[in-house]
Amino acid sequence: MMKPIIYLLFLISFAFSSDFDNGISFYNARAENAIGTKAQAKNIDQAIRHFEKAIKIEALEEEAAVYLLKCYYYKGTYVLADEEDRKAEYNKGKALAEKMVAKYPNSAALRYWYLTCLGKWSEVYGILMAAKEGVADLMKEHSEKIIELDPMVEHGGGYFMLGAVHFKSPYIPFILSWPDNDDAIIWLLKAKITGHATPIQKNYLARALYKDGKEDEAIRLVKEVISTPPSPSDIVEERFEIEEAKTLLNDFE
Repeated sequence: MMKPIIYLLFLISFAFSSDFDNGISFYNARAENAIGTKAQAKNIDQAIRHFEKAIKIEALEEEAAVYLLKCYYYKGTYVLADEEDRKAEYNKGKALAEKMVAKYPNSAALRYWYLTCLGKWSEVYGILMAAKEGVADLMKEHSEKIIELDPMVEHGGGYFMLGAVHFKSPYIPFILSWPDNDDAIIWLLKAKITGHATPIQKNYLARALYKDGKEDEAIRLVKEVISTPPSPSDIVEERFEIEEAKTLLNDFE
């Protein structure tokens, strides 16, 4: 009697493993038929469906969760235009990440993608909601933990997130007294020299440098982003940053 049960469990496990592999294939094809910085829903939706099945297997749960967070972030940022739809997608990411980080506290990747979703969540919900949720302190806390766990994850992702939250968070005496643009520059520079410097890292560093009065350095960085062809593996994301760099250059000059 045990053999049929074991065989059935094997088949189920194999099916979910196939879902995981299929999810990766669809995720890697997420930019198919994209127009500029606007991606199509078809492949990322397929990836989400496969990963939502794969996550049900304990052995795949952690890695599938990372991919799901990437998918929710991508869909909310580059596919959806309606604000309520975007809120729903980032809410999925926020809720899943909080659950998974609690279960896998030593995963730097989960914490990193939690912060990407949380950052976008705070953008669509606004400053007041973000303040109520304590987003700035959360981002600082998790960024520091990412650095402790794995400073190389996502090309210095912990350094980048820590620099970004120092740059974006308002200084509020007695309430939020730690944000500092000088610290933003320190951490963003650290991110830039850790792994491969990404366009978004360069754009954030350019903003912080410009705020500090270092206009020439800021202009040089955004021109570097503009002149570098987007990577085929992240083509929509990097097209988006190139357009952002063009806007920044117009503001800086």
